[in-house]
Amino acid sequence: MKVLNQEEIDAMVRAARSGAQTEARAEAGRSRAIACERWDARRAGQIGREQLQAINLLHEGFARNLTNSLGAYLRVVFAATLVSAEHLSYREFLQRMPEMTYLSSLRLEPLGAQGALQLDLKIAFPMIDLLLGGQGSSAGTAREITEIEEQILESVARIVCRELGTAWQALPVEVSFDQRLALAEAQRLMPPEEKILSLSFEVTLSDTHGGLHVALPASVSNALLRKISADWSYQKPRNRTDSREHLMRTLLDCPFPAELGAHNLRSRVRELSELAPGSLLLFARHVEQPASLLIADVEMFQAVPARSGRQRSAWLLDRCGNSRTEIRRNKL
Repeated sequence: MKVLNQEEIDAMVRAARSGAQTEARAEAGRSRAIACERWDARRAGQIGREQLQAINLLHEGFARNLTNSLGAYLRVVFAATLVSAEHLSYREFLQRMPEMTYLSSLRLEPLGAQGALQLDLKIAFPMIDLLLGGQGSSAGTAREITEIEEQILESVARIVCRELGTAWQALPVEVSFDQRLALAEAQRLMPPEEKILSLSFEVTLSDTHGGLHVALPASVSNALLRKISADWSYQKPRNRTDSREHLMRTLLDCPFPAELGAHNLRSRVRELSELAPGSLLLFARHVEQPASLLIADVEMFQAVPARSGRQRSAWLLDRCGNSRTEIRRNKL
């Protein structure tokens, strides 16, 4: 039986403690590795950041065109602003609508699909009043619109459809007004769990604010996203490495001034004043000393004059220290 001294006992205790700590850290790492989270099926198919940016730019243009078109049609200050573009189920889209609203279906040809257009009544009634020759006042109490008011609003809906078709002309999709829908009819327009693209706009008419919402079925939204991904791929920002390589390739074709000369050469003013054709100006520099190759007035290399075919050239001898100061020199 071996008898351990105190140093050996201390070493065994330290080893046992470090092993226990390592095991504890490994167990904590395994606990973190197997941590799970409940999956929400509604998150599937969410719009990517680049696609969302392209969709926003596309429909911001639609909002500007709608502002001009409806402003001219109503002859009043009108503005439409994009608030959001998101993927929802059709059930969620219907749940966000107020109980009393203006809702119509849209035909999307040649895809054979239908969409939905919803306009808040608090903005619809001022439009109706303007089109009837009024000042754009709102209804005093909440109520459903009449058949005559429904026909008047149809002209507004047709303008919205026309501007949507203009915005989506790259697909191409023809958007046309179909019919006014009751809420019960709207629930049968698309399957409740179908994923749709919901476009929300804030509409301002004089001092009145309201919402304008468009629901696109999955077939149209997917076609729109594919087209946007293809058309906007060239606008994806390059990473830093790609940008640097592109810049370097571009700089290779850029011209720069280069000359072979000598600096720190001095002459007396008397000698310069007496210069004439055929005169010889002497410098305090040996002819065998190398000259300086100046790149954009910066001395880069020691070099001597040479010839390459029918062109003058410089034979590089050694590299100089880079200096940013402009050099006083005389050309050889």
